[in-house]
Amino acid sequence: MRLVGGAAFVARTAEALQGGSSLALAAVGLAIAAGACLIAGFWTPIAGSVITVSALWFALTRAEDPLANVLLATIGATLALVGPGAWSIDARLFGWKRVDVRDRAR
Repeated sequence: MRLVGGAAFVARTAEALQGGSSLALAAVGLAIAAGACLIAGFWTPIAGSVITVSALWFALTRAEDPLANVLLATIGATLALVGPGAWSIDARLFGWKRVDVRDRAR
């Protein structure tokens, strides 16, 4: 999910590089960097949060296909909350944490 979501976000955001003010270009550059971090699994909670905010901003400000941006925002928020997974830079640097849910024994 991290690879597909990050790649889709980078590809969708790269389309926004065509024209625009310098502030918009800086925001697009930050969004592409967050997508690249998400693909690598580096700073996943921060990258997922940036992707969520950026995708929602694109959904509200751009007329073409806002539902795709809402989907990308949902993927970014999910990855920010769930984490990067076992095969990521974050897992190598900080360790992979696993939560075991047990049945309640009576």
